[in-house]
Amino acid sequence: MPRFEPHPDRRPTLIAGASSGIGAATAEALAELGYPVALGARRIEQCEALAAKIASNGGEAFAHYLDVGDTASVDAFVTAAEAALGPAEIVVSGAGDLSFSLVHEMTPEHFLRQINVHLVGVQRLAERVIPSMIARQRGDFVMISSDTANNPRPRMGAYPAAKTAVEVMARQMWMELEGTGVRASLVRPGPTLTGMGMDTTAEIIGPVLEDWSKSGFARHPEMLRAAHLATSIVAVVSAPRGAHIQLTEVQPEARVRSGDSGSGS
Repeated sequence: MPRFEPHPDRRPTLIAGASSGIGAATAEALAELGYPVALGARRIEQCEALAAKIASNGGEAFAHYLDVGDTASVDAFVTAAEAALGPAEIVVSGAGDLSFSLVHEMTPEHFLRQINVHLVGVQRLAERVIPSMIARQRGDFVMISSDTANNPRPRMGAYPAAKTAVEVMARQMWMELEGTGVRASLVRPGPTLTGMGMDTTAEIIGPVLEDWSKSGFARHPEMLRAAHLATSIVAVVSAPRGAHIQLTEVQPEARVRSGDSGSGS
C-alpha cells in the first residue's frame, strides 16, 4: 500500500490575483495541463477575458470578483468557485499591489492597507480553504512571497515587512499542518517584470532605482518574467504526494557576457 494516496485526477485551483502578472501566467500554465482554474481579482473584466481565452483553448476556467482585503469578498469568491469547479485542491495566493515609499513617509493608514492585502489577505484565504483541505487530508496552499522578505530594498513601503511576515507565517504553518496531508508552500520571486508597481511615475521610480543601486541591488539589469514563476508554481503543486517543496526561490539569470567561454582557463 502506498504511503500517500495520489493526487486526484481533477484538481480545481483557485488563484488570487489572476488578472495579470504571475497569477495570470499561472492560470494559463495550469489550465494547459488540464487543471480547472478559478480566477479572482478586483479587475474582474481582465479575469473574464482570460477565462474566455482559456476556454477557447480547451481549458476550464471560472472568473469571479475578489478583493483579498475584504473577508466577505474572499468567502464569496471561494463559495462561487467551488460551486462552479468543485472543492479547491490548490490555492495560489498572489494578489497584491505595490506602493513605493520611504517607511517614515507613509501614513499609518496606507501602511496598514498594504499589510492588509499582502499579509492578512493570505490568512483570509487560508482560513477559508485550509480547514476543508484538512478534512480531505490533502491540498496545496501556495503563497507568493518576495526576495525582499530576506533582503529588503529601500523605498518599498510596507511590502518587505508584509512579505517577511508571510514567510514567518508559512514556517509556522509547516509545523501546524504537519501530518494533515496539506502542503503550504512559498514561492519567492526575485525582480520580476509584471504590472505591479510599474504604473508609477518617473518622479517616484527615479529615486527608487537610485537608492537600489546605492544599496547594491543592480548587479545586472535582467528581470524575471511571469511565466518563469508560473513554471515554478506548477512544479510545486505537481510534486507527488509524500514530497513537500516548502520554499522555492527564483532569481533572474544574468545575460551571458559576450566572448565569455566559461571554460575557466
